[in-house]
Amino acid sequence: MWEMERDPQLSSTFANLTLFDQVVDRKAFRLRMEQAIVNVPRLRQRVVTSFVPWELPKWVDDPEVDLDHHLRWMDLGGDASRRELYDLVATLSRQPFDRERPLWEFVTIEGLAGGRSAMLQRLHHTITDGEGGIVLSVEFLDFERVPGPRQPRAPRSSPRIPSSSESDSNSDEFSQTWWSKASAPFLSVASGAASLPSRTAGLAGTVRSAARQATVGHRRSPLWTERSLGRWFGTTTLNLEDVLSAAHQLGGSVNDFFIAGAADAAGELHHRAGKPAEQLRVSMPVSTRHDRTAGGNAFSPTQMLVPTGQMNPADRISEIHKVVATVRSERAIESMDSAAQAAAMLPPAAILRSGQHLAHSVDFVCSNVRAAPFDLFIGGAYMQANYPIGPLAGTAFNLTTMSYRGWLFIGLAVDPAAVSEPDELLAELDRAYDRLFAAVGASRQRPEQY
Repeated sequence: MWEMERDPQLSSTFANLTLFDQVVDRKAFRLRMEQAIVNVPRLRQRVVTSFVPWELPKWVDDPEVDLDHHLRWMDLGGDASRRELYDLVATLSRQPFDRERPLWEFVTIEGLAGGRSAMLQRLHHTITDGEGGIVLSVEFLDFERVPGPRQPRAPRSSPRIPSSSESDSNSDEFSQTWWSKASAPFLSVASGAASLPSRTAGLAGTVRSAARQATVGHRRSPLWTERSLGRWFGTTTLNLEDVLSAAHQLGGSVNDFFIAGAADAAGELHHRAGKPAEQLRVSMPVSTRHDRTAGGNAFSPTQMLVPTGQMNPADRISEIHKVVATVRSERAIESMDSAAQAAAMLPPAAILRSGQHLAHSVDFVCSNVRAAPFDLFIGGAYMQANYPIGPLAGTAFNLTTMSYRGWLFIGLAVDPAAVSEPDELLAELDRAYDRLFAAVGASRQRPEQY
């Protein structure tokens, strides 16, 4: 992801927009973040690249980390509308990070109507993924408006991926030969090959699985063909209990219901434009995280073709359920870490071309993240809503949902060059979810408007 960002369209930055009932207490929040950068090494580290072509980028502690650079405050005047907030968020979310500093920033936005405020939390994907970001957020979240003091903790290294700064910053770093690093992925493959006869069938299955995921074609959309660095952001919300009930009656899961709405809306826009598409290719990150740590990435960016033609909602759910189940069962998913290590040894230009090739094969992205089912606070302010903003990575749009206190908060990030009327896409998404509820005789609940 670090190398692919040489193409700005492949930026992997993801974000989250939190809406509060009041203004965040600056002093209290800053104190939380002062401890957070001690507890979470990646928040105080930056990436350093080597002049040696075969040496991988590494994390090192930034001795001059400036918390005030990463915590920003803005004011929209006191009566800013939701659209004004979203336009600002779209602009901020596409700005690149300073690659000489730690790769994150939190922007608190005051001056919203009704005395409310918001916070845009941005992280580069090299730090962690969506689920890891949820765990990381425990460092600055509270379970009550006026919490008691926390006991400071001793610094610790990233628990899932050993902190490279511990070894990379040692004075004997350069006494290690480049071969010891460069050969690591290949030695891992070789050691596995020693037991090849006993597991030939399993290996063959994994190879076939990897081939299915690696064999991709071009985008399927005849409508969404252009790409740009522009961004548009919008949101919608679904009641989690209602989605669970409707999805069960339709024979699917919450994730199937979520993707089915996106597929229905995308297909309807194509049909209305006179360029129908029976299938579109979707990228869906599948989590491979087996713990609750905040470090690193643990997901596989799978791809699948979903039905977008006009059809019965139950049939769409059924087809999507089968497709998702097949993708989740692929053996190649769990072997992605090893594959990534080997791929990282490629020249940067080759990594970039591979990323561009994959981006050119995907129409849009769907992702889901689970958060807390109970109320949370930041700096004394109550978190009323939490909307995720996933990276587009060269696709037409990214639709990501995050569950929080009984609701699915859905963030829609759109490339307006691809989808010329993004507000209509959002409206069609709402109509698509309404159709799914109507298929089981249910009506959609609307949350309080914040």
